[in-house]
Amino acid sequence: MEEFCNSTFWNGSLLNRPDADLTLCFEQTVLVWIPLGFLWLLAPWQLFSVCRSRTKKSSITKFYIAKQVLVVFLLILAAIDLGLALTEDTGQAAIPPVRYTNPILYICTWILVLVIQHSRQGCIQKNSWFLSMFWILSIVCSTFQFQTLIRALQQDSNSNTAYSYLFFVSYGFQIIIFILSAFSDSSDTSYNPSSTASFLSSITFSWYDSTVLKGYKHPLTLEDVLDVDKEFKTKAMVSKFEVFMTKDLQKAKQALQRRQQKKSRKNPEATLHGLNKNQSQSQDVLVLEEAKKKKKKSETTKDFPKSWLVKSLFKTFYVVTLKSFILKFIHDILMFLNPQLLKFLIAFVSDPGTYSWVGFVFAILMFVVSLIQSFCLQSYFQLCFVLGMSVRTTVMASVYKKALKLSNMARRQYTIGETVNLMSVDAQKLMDVTNYFQLTWSTVLQIVLSIFFLWRELGPSVLAGVGVMVLLIPVNAVLATKNRMIQVKNMKYKDKRLKIMNEILSGIKILKYFAWEPSFRDQVLSLRKKELRNLLSYGQLQTVVVFILHLTPVLVSVITFAVYVMVDSNNILNAEKAFTSITLFNVLRFPLAMLPMVISSMLQASVSIERLEKYLGGEDLDTSAIRHVSNFDKAVQFSEASFTWDRDLDPTIRDVNLDIKPGQLVAVVGTVGSGKSSLVSAMLGEMENVHGHITIKGTTAYVPQQSWIQNGTIKDNILFGSEFNEKKYQEVLEACALLPDLEMLPGRDMAEIGEKGINLSGGQKQRVSLARATYQNTDIYILDDPLSAVDSHVGKHIFDKVVGPNGILKGKTRILVTHSIHFLPQVDEIIVLGNGTVLEKGSYQDLLSKKGVFAKNLKTFMKHSGPEGEATVNDDSEDDDDSGLIPTVEEIPEEAASLTMRRENSLRRTLSRSSRSSGRHRKSLKNSVKIKNGAALREKEEVVRGQKLIKKEFMETGKVKFSIYMKYLQSVGWCSITFIVLGFALYSVASIGSNLWLSAWTRDSQHLNGSNYPTSQRDMRIGVFAALGMAQGIFVLVATLWSVFACNYSSKTLHKQLLINILRAPMSFFDTTPTGRIVNRFAGDISTVDDLLPQTLRSWVMCFFSIISTLVMICMATPIFAVVIIPLGIIYVSVQVFYVATSRQLKRLDSVTRSPIYSHFSETVSGLPVIRAFQHQQRFLTNSEKLVDINQKCVFSWITSNRWLAIRLELVGNLVVFFAALFLVIYKDSLTGDAVGFVLSNALNITQTLNWLVRMTSEAETNIVAVERIDEYINVENEAPWVTDKRPPADWPSKGEIQFNNYQVRYRPELDLVLRGISCHIKSTEKVGVVGRTGAGKSSLTNCLFRILESAGGQIIIDGVDIASIGLHDLRGKLTIIPQDPILFSGSLRMNLDPFDKYSDEEIWKALELAHLKSFVDGLQLGLYHEVTEGGDNLSIGQRQLLCLGRALLRKSKILVLDEATAAVDLETDNLIQTTIRNEFSHCTVVTIAHRLHTIMDSDKIMVLDSGKIVEYGSPEELLSKMGPFYFMAKEAGIENVNNTEL
Repeated sequence: MEEFCNSTFWNGSLLNRPDADLTLCFEQTVLVWIPLGFLWLLAPWQLFSVCRSRTKKSSITKFYIAKQVLVVFLLILAAIDLGLALTEDTGQAAIPPVRYTNPILYICTWILVLVIQHSRQGCIQKNSWFLSMFWILSIVCSTFQFQTLIRALQQDSNSNTAYSYLFFVSYGFQIIIFILSAFSDSSDTSYNPSSTASFLSSITFSWYDSTVLKGYKHPLTLEDVLDVDKEFKTKAMVSKFEVFMTKDLQKAKQALQRRQQKKSRKNPEATLHGLNKNQSQSQDVLVLEEAKKKKKKSETTKDFPKSWLVKSLFKTFYVVTLKSFILKFIHDILMFLNPQLLKFLIAFVSDPGTYSWVGFVFAILMFVVSLIQSFCLQSYFQLCFVLGMSVRTTVMASVYKKALKLSNMARRQYTIGETVNLMSVDAQKLMDVTNYFQLTWSTVLQIVLSIFFLWRELGPSVLAGVGVMVLLIPVNAVLATKNRMIQVKNMKYKDKRLKIMNEILSGIKILKYFAWEPSFRDQVLSLRKKELRNLLSYGQLQTVVVFILHLTPVLVSVITFAVYVMVDSNNILNAEKAFTSITLFNVLRFPLAMLPMVISSMLQASVSIERLEKYLGGEDLDTSAIRHVSNFDKAVQFSEASFTWDRDLDPTIRDVNLDIKPGQLVAVVGTVGSGKSSLVSAMLGEMENVHGHITIKGTTAYVPQQSWIQNGTIKDNILFGSEFNEKKYQEVLEACALLPDLEMLPGRDMAEIGEKGINLSGGQKQRVSLARATYQNTDIYILDDPLSAVDSHVGKHIFDKVVGPNGILKGKTRILVTHSIHFLPQVDEIIVLGNGTVLEKGSYQDLLSKKGVFAKNLKTFMKHSGPEGEATVNDDSEDDDDSGLIPTVEEIPEEAASLTMRRENSLRRTLSRSSRSSGRHRKSLKNSVKIKNGAALREKEEVVRGQKLIKKEFMETGKVKFSIYMKYLQSVGWCSITFIVLGFALYSVASIGSNLWLSAWTRDSQHLNGSNYPTSQRDMRIGVFAALGMAQGIFVLVATLWSVFACNYSSKTLHKQLLINILRAPMSFFDTTPTGRIVNRFAGDISTVDDLLPQTLRSWVMCFFSIISTLVMICMATPIFAVVIIPLGIIYVSVQVFYVATSRQLKRLDSVTRSPIYSHFSETVSGLPVIRAFQHQQRFLTNSEKLVDINQKCVFSWITSNRWLAIRLELVGNLVVFFAALFLVIYKDSLTGDAVGFVLSNALNITQTLNWLVRMTSEAETNIVAVERIDEYINVENEAPWVTDKRPPADWPSKGEIQFNNYQVRYRPELDLVLRGISCHIKSTEKVGVVGRTGAGKSSLTNCLFRILESAGGQIIIDGVDIASIGLHDLRGKLTIIPQDPILFSGSLRMNLDPFDKYSDEEIWKALELAHLKSFVDGLQLGLYHEVTEGGDNLSIGQRQLLCLGRALLRKSKILVLDEATAAVDLETDNLIQTTIRNEFSHCTVVTIAHRLHTIMDSDKIMVLDSGKIVEYGSPEELLSKMGPFYFMAKEAGIENVNNTEL
């Protein structure tokens, strides 16, 4: 080496002086070769990977040219240097080799750099990470030579000047190139900035700045959020995953077969059953078989292909996993460098003789180590979270894909809810565990290293401290299980409370009618009381956990130091040992706390993995028995086909042979359970094939018996992904009789249909479903009883216009399952099914003349049915001909259809509100089409008033108002808050105290040694240190306990205010607000206020004080540090402000985009047969992938925003450490070693705390939103007071006289009047019937009596009291109603009759007897205390109606309102109710809202309403004698005179 440079290579004495330096030879050899070696070693690999991944030549950018030009300059400089070296005359014999080898090396290197930079042009990411690393290394290494040359020039101005200047210029160029390479060179904007970002930009996440800025300026929208890269798109990931999944699943299935073979060898008789499926067996053998099968089934269902999912996922994502492993490993090793550096710094300050440059080196090293550590950790987190996101997406998409092709057997094991859970809950669990799983090895590594380094400091006495930590693990585990038990119990209370809330909200109308709110309020509050008591005990346990958490580090250090000092009198605690150990204990705390968490999250995930493996490994639908052919003379052919729903049961379809010719209309008839729907399912491939096959020519469309409607507009439902064709579309609407419905729907065909078609009546859903099939142009139409849910007229219209010989579908093959006998004469062929086989087939006449099963059934049916159906108001019912065939087409007036539609579609209260009820003209359907088309064009533009029934949920944007925080703090109580803050402040003071005491203790070591160290002083040091530690724990304990009690109180008040206010809200509020949204306030938001918010606020206060105390301690040692705090504080706060705005909105977007994925999925699962029949699986899959991708980009952005923040905060933290160390080095003369230790051991902790504070701030903002949402509903306007000062007399109403004076009412302020000035007088004990068409205002009348609707003008007077002048409960408690839909609540029968326990058991039994329920209740095991399930599902509809009658009988009020049940009740129950009412309420005033005229023909008076006005009022005889509206209604219903009311 010496010869190579012609000078000394290494001279130690140069370092041993204040201005240390390295020899020039060392700088020109080793320090030049390090960066060059790095570049040349990695270049081949780099170039190879570039060649592999090149996309396309991209345009040449200014960045590229600038960098290439600068490197060319470097090349020229190296060439000049070489020239100078060769021509230089040194006056010596030989030029030192180093002078010409280095320039040659550089020339080669710069050429290589040019090549690399050029080759990167074809890549997406133009800046290579390893070139950036090379520039950094090169600049750092050249810095030493740079300062050496400057010193040389200062001493001797003409030494080697040319070489020096060349070196300076090239050094400058390298710095410029490095700065250029820090910028991202993105010529192609189609990629996500993250993939085009330069190395520096990606490790600091600077490419994300633009999004953060946007989010700060205005709330982010979905368009602002960056799209994820192509390789993260759902489609790309799933296709990659499926390759591995197919292989691994195949292996797992083989393993499963091997397991089963082993089992069957052990247990041979199990395989016998099932061999003789088709042989006849005696009955008892079959019974035995069944029993065996059941047992067998329970055994076999458990086994499924196991342990393949994790393998497949690992193979898909192994690269990311490896990268994150490397990063985590580097980070963990670096973690232990800082304590060692701290030790050196303390030694440096303690020893006055050391040169100050040593201190600066240590300070800089500490900063660099922290910096690299931060970069590694954040990149590791980014990789882990993105991996988690990818795993979640892959699982979600795979579950969706599987759902589309899952066999029916497998599908029946899961409810829709469970399937959706696989996608939401289990996928989320997997996502969480991928964030953690690297910690399994990392925590172990950290624990081992910590103990190793501690042992080096303190020897065996470390074991005492570690022992304490280990002992506390089981204590924590016990507390955690205790906590979990309490939480489970709490969930039970919460579920009960929400169940009651749900019922209250579903039956709110009944509560209001009967004035029962107080009883239910008390039920909820008593449950809430139990829940809060439980929460309190949970909070107390949490307090103990927090106490232990804060006591552990103190206890550990006290015990370790005490043992260390007492074991051996020579052991003196000095600053190095004490503070290094404390830092190491701090490192050790994290892995010990994390390990149990990691393990439990792994266990939870393993359950999810099993569930997913079972689902994804399930059998696929086997459609091999259904053959689709294109050239064939039959449309459908069954050949010896047998199909079953369950392999273990007998076939449902047996040996069917059938030929259906193209273009035929075939009816399938048979009794209930004869296999009609199964036949259809078999054709669609939904059943398991036993033997035989079905051949189908062409495409199919399918209308299921239970119509399946998607959430969307009616138009979307009908088009179902096809092209829109205006003419065809209008034709289909007209044929399916949907035009009159669209009339009534606000917004016509753009009206939004709720989930599962919630705001359409059954008949409408069925017709939309039929229109969907009709609109698709397919060859075969399979219609499973589409006429069952519609009225006879509509049915007739549909048959004629769609299905029948002259319908739209004529010439197509139509298979119609039906119960409507009167259409059969018009079909081409009838297939009669019985018990799964074809009994007869042929035309109508053939079958009649055969006199077989069909003819017999037809005859019996004709006898029973008589005139068709039940006569209803507004039903143009016609008597059928004797033969039972339908009248010819001409006889039915066309308008009949449109009228029935109107009736059928009263569309329940939802739309009757907004239906414009004025001026209903009869117009034929054809007519209405023409008018509509004109109107449609005009209406297109504006969204019709009332079209959106449901108000859009209010999503807050921007900052949460300060008043909301104040509201919450006020509910906690100012006095409590003062105490809590004081407690935490005292905790901080104690912790500063114990630090100061420790540094005083270590100062003893300077002037006392082992031999003269007084025991009393030693014991005092230990004692006070322990006491201060205990004080910290106690202050935390007190403050936390107090906050638990205070927050519990606050939860109680908020919930009570919310509940009371919701119960007092007017009915209109419940009509426009979905129940789910209100329940959400009681579920999600209240639970946030219960659990999350208090914890977040506590954490926030503690973090805040811990940061303040750290800064105070640093300033105590080096006051100048205060100068640095200000700029760092500004950076910190501004970063936080930017981040919180963005992160908050991203979190909202995440939850907003997540729910459509699940609702789309549950919709798909429930409509699978339809989707498969139309073969639209691919479209639904693509749709689902789109939804997942939209959600994914929000999640990705959210993850990145967290990293963006963390890297900036860690930089602030690292700068705090750096400046603290720097000032300690500068002011070392005025400091002692213990001060350094005391400052830095605390400063090293600050990074985590700073990070945590921001996290908590944003959490607090997120969670306080719950208070905001609760507050919104606490301020909902109330209805009139329940009780006012003006109370009616106790016996009011004694007569029951009702008077309407010009009474007007409307539903909501923005809508028209529903009742337009009603005046009439109902005398005492009169029976009045109210009739009128749909939307005439009948139901509104009852609502007005109960003041559910408040008057818009006029008054109602009952027995001389204006009902508007008294309290609502005084009014509602004195009237009785038997509502239209009998609503029951879960609880005992007795509670349902008498929630306030006002009546004795005898009175209740008496009421039950009169309601004809006594024998039924007597027969129940628990009698009156029989549990009614939610909604009364375990009682028949008739029994529910009778119970409602029982309620009315108990109340014995003078006025009874009867909203007649329409279709809910069979005639027998109806008769019972009518008789009871006539007998028991003879002394009352009865107002009946009639839907069937014959029930009110015996009333004293009849009131006919139309468009909210009374058009006729008088006795039935009077009205029938006039030729008024009533007369025509009666005629329509077949009632000529008052006595002719029997059916």
